[in-house]
Amino acid sequence: MKFQYLCAAVAGVLTAAALAGCSSGGSTSASGATVVGVDYPRSDTDFWNAYIKYVPQYGGEFGLDLKTTNSQNDVANLTANVQTMISQGVKGVVMAPQDTAAIIPTLQQLAGKKIPVVSVDTRPDQGNVYMVVRADNRAYGEKACQFLGAKLGGKGKVVMLQGDLASINGRDRTEAFNECMKKNFPGVTVFGEATNWDANTAAQKLQVQLTANPDIKGVYMQSSFALAGTLQILKQRGALVPAADPKHVFIVSNDGIPEELAKIRAGEIDATVSQPADQFAKYSLQYVKDAIAGKTPVAGKTDHDSTIIQVRDGLMEDQLAAPLVTADGGTFGPVSSVKVDDKSLWGNSKS
Repeated sequence: MKFQYLCAAVAGVLTAAALAGCSSGGSTSASGATVVGVDYPRSDTDFWNAYIKYVPQYGGEFGLDLKTTNSQNDVANLTANVQTMISQGVKGVVMAPQDTAAIIPTLQQLAGKKIPVVSVDTRPDQGNVYMVVRADNRAYGEKACQFLGAKLGGKGKVVMLQGDLASINGRDRTEAFNECMKKNFPGVTVFGEATNWDANTAAQKLQVQLTANPDIKGVYMQSSFALAGTLQILKQRGALVPAADPKHVFIVSNDGIPEELAKIRAGEIDATVSQPADQFAKYSLQYVKDAIAGKTPVAGKTDHDSTIIQVRDGLMEDQLAAPLVTADGGTFGPVSSVKVDDKSLWGNSKS
């Protein structure tokens, strides 16, 4: 897709005041760049820190003047940050609300001010945004289920360390995993534990489950936030052993961060689903530019190996590719995987 820069044809000769008038009341900076607000949802996980690294890189490529904030996984902070952005004259907003219900009033306020919004990684429960940029989170749960079900031979016990069920992501991954297990692997017992995307909570609940059920043979982590704690607990219990050892506990995660890929190579975890942190940054900024330029999104295949779907009237979602990653690139039921050393994986990028 091509990008259009507002007032670019005259940016070199107009004064800052004239530029402000051309861009609807302060929507460009003194340099003529379009002003866009970006709220980072958190900075306490490797995945979101990677996203934070990519945002200014693509912002510079697209000629945007970014006003960034960090809501620290708190919707009240996000609401306050949006007010600051509005006062800074942003022409569009990129956000990743972790509570997808509580953000609705803020979206309504932005809509009333005709400031388009792109939502990254999460989809609001109600209301509309210009575009949702995320992967198919139900597919995350499905892929994790098919992998663990195959590795366990369709029987045994697994723990699912859920994210936050107030988030559409936590609900999608949880529901899809449970439905897939019930349909395809009825001999597998699933212990679901809500963690609110918190590492300490995940570790505590995993410890409790392993104490009550020492024969657990699988763990599904809905995000890499639980990685360090899970490995530490398994090591303490003598279960952090190669896959050929009967004591091995099969682990599948979601994110695709470099540390996960390293742990797959080392045989400490078995699989992950790679969320494209780089593409989250790139295409969220592309779509907010498109929105400001007045472009209308269209459902269908894109030029970047994804599909835009219409979730409901007025709401489009670009579902980016998110492959299952394993050591051998094998196939598990209907799900194929890519090898951990595949250079297309953002987690293998050296940039």
